Amino acid sequence: MLAYLQDIIKLSDTTRVLLTIGVAILAGLLLSRLAKILKLPAVTAYLVAGIVIGPFCLGMLEFPGFGFHSLQQVEGFKIFSEVALGFIAFTIGNEFRISQLKAIGKQATVIAILQALAATILVDGALIALSFLMPGVISIPVAITLGAIATATAPAATLMVVRQYKAKGKLTDILLPVVALDDAVGLIVFAISFGVAKAMDSKTFDIISIIVNPLLEIIFSLLLGFIMGALFTFLERFFSSNSKRLTIAITFVFATVGLSMVELHIGAVHIAFSSLLVCMMLGTVFCNLCDFSEDMMERADKWTAPLFVLFFVLNGAELDLSVFSNWSIIIVGVVYIIFRSLGKYFGAYGSAKLMKCDDSIVKYLGVTLLPQAGVAIGMSITAASQLDATGDLIRNITLFAVLIYELFGPMLTKIALIKSGDIQLKPVKLKHDHILPNDKREAK
Repeated sequence: MLAYLQDIIKLSDTTRVLLTIGVAILAGLLLSRLAKILKLPAVTAYLVAGIVIGPFCLGMLEFPGFGFHSLQQVEGFKIFSEVALGFIAFTIGNEFRISQLKAIGKQATVIAILQALAATILVDGALIALSFLMPGVISIPVAITLGAIATATAPAATLMVVRQYKAKGKLTDILLPVVALDDAVGLIVFAISFGVAKAMDSKTFDIISIIVNPLLEIIFSLLLGFIMGALFTFLERFFSSNSKRLTIAITFVFATVGLSMVELHIGAVHIAFSSLLVCMMLGTVFCNLCDFSEDMMERADKWTAPLFVLFFVLNGAELDLSVFSNWSIIIVGVVYIIFRSLGKYFGAYGSAKLMKCDDSIVKYLGVTLLPQAGVAIGMSITAASQLDATGDLIRNITLFAVLIYELFGPMLTKIALIKSGDIQLKPVKLKHDHILPNDKREAK
């Protein structure tokens, strides 16, 4: 029957793309209703929706316009993920207002650095020890690279949970800056660790790729973001209509994401840009220079809602379920997940205590830093492209960890925010205000 329908239904490429996007967003929204009943974050529902219509589930049916039939097809929608990450980073820039940084800037910086390094050190130590026990499965260069990938935290999942439940409080105030700074720290740690791993693999040491290139990436990313933010703020003042102001805001995020994909090669020096850092700086400059930035940020958030649903569905569809078929990947992945989680939790716990933060931050910040996705996958792709067979192992282990973290991380973030008091649950109202029997005496 399915083969017969495929023969009689002929879709153009444009129709196929539009149908796929529509089905992806609808699937995410429908599953979010189920997630609400189960009291799970909507992010988890979007990811599960991606898995369901992805190439390892319903996508295998290859019905035209329904779901994703291969990982290559999912890759074809990468532009939507890039733009969504750009808007997420732009929104996080709102957390770097000078007035707010004066209060928590030092704390956020110290915590971001120490918790990232704690995750790297614990994962490095555990996987290097595992390499001596299972030398045929994992090597020291792979262990070092995975240790660096352990630094990365997914800002998208964290931000979506904060938005969905309208979280407000001391933990939320410090969480988003820490997540943003975490990616900057992660880029440096990954560049240095991966440079060392490549040197061990090829028996050559290259100071330019280990130290110079990663530093230039961060400096030039922040510089590009600053220039675009200043230009954006200057042009925004020429428009008084809210719709036109929103339009130019969206235009600049699109343009900034596009410019951040440019790469420059000057001899051995390779200058690349991090779209997360560039767009974060764009948002930071705009929020500190423009007096109506808060209103514009709120309007942009509403416009991007469908884009974020599509982003997480695509992330779910990209998760390669075939990693579960390899026992060695599962073993290494479990060790990676356990020790990264310990590093994130105790790194945040110790550094928050060192900075004399509120008890709610000390207890629960580490739990909110567990989600991992786009940045980690990007790092693993870099490793896979430059380390041949061992690079594929790194990518598969990262995908395994991302699958676990993305499914359970948002739920744990929600629990931590509830425990800290940043999410206020609405009291349950009884129908017709009935009073329970054992409350009758109290009512009188």
